[in-house]
Amino acid sequence: MWHYPAFDPVAISLGPVSIHWYALSYLVGIGSGWWLVTWRTRRYGLSFTSEQISDLAFYLVLGVILGGRVGYMLFYGMEALIEDPLRIFMVWKGGMSFHGGMLGVLVAMGLYARKSGRRYFEVTDFIAPVIPVGLGFGRLGNFINAELPGRVADVPWAVVYPGDFVARHPSSLYQSLVEGPVLFAVLFIFARMPRPVMATSGVFLIGYGCLRVFSEFFRMPDAHLNFVALGWVTMGQILSLPMIAAGVVLVVLAYRLGLVARGPAEMPGSREGRAATAPSDRPAGQSGTPKHATRKKKQKSKSR
Repeated sequence: MWHYPAFDPVAISLGPVSIHWYALSYLVGIGSGWWLVTWRTRRYGLSFTSEQISDLAFYLVLGVILGGRVGYMLFYGMEALIEDPLRIFMVWKGGMSFHGGMLGVLVAMGLYARKSGRRYFEVTDFIAPVIPVGLGFGRLGNFINAELPGRVADVPWAVVYPGDFVARHPSSLYQSLVEGPVLFAVLFIFARMPRPVMATSGVFLIGYGCLRVFSEFFRMPDAHLNFVALGWVTMGQILSLPMIAAGVVLVVLAYRLGLVARGPAEMPGSREGRAATAPSDRPAGQSGTPKHATRKKKQKSKSR
């Protein structure tokens, strides 16, 4: 058992301007994801320019912030929102919701796909492997803010949060681990395998949903909601179930439809994608065997 360290919530203070650790965790997560997208684009020769990645990041951040705040008020603060609709703008009261942020990102990616002329699931497949980076840093921000305390525990690494008298699971650290490095490793490996369009997006939904359902068993439910079903199911678990179902549907459809199956690269125009599809550029019925070799085979067959 250990006591929660006395973190100052303000990381940097410059006169009247204060930058909190939680804000820094978002900035580091976004910056790391941006760098990783750029690296993967260069590594696999994907058809995204630096300007297009910048536009994509703008839409992504907009979806996260707007969707995260609106989702929190709808899923976790509906009564307060009804009493005072302006509360949705009071970001210092309440917080952000991952599920709301995800819905915001899905809408934002639709707008970006329409603007850029790309297929929707090619865009979501492209960003899905890097999303866990931002999630992991965001959960670290939760821990620094002493948010999302876990359930009472007697494990050696249990932590006593400020103002509390019992040791609890450091659930935000658990979630940082499984939603960050664990989910990132699964998606990064899967994205390097030959797969159809939609599959990576589906695996993300399944992976996050399952890991969130699991990690919620160590996290205390929100005090104003408590358990929402069966005396043990939390709101986070309820919201994750549709994610898992949608992910299964996407993966099944992806492999049944076989939409432009690709290798390690996700997008059209990649080096691997061009190499993999090169044979299909030949006219129907024309093989890659040289004509003189074909004639030799015919001569041999006649002599037998």
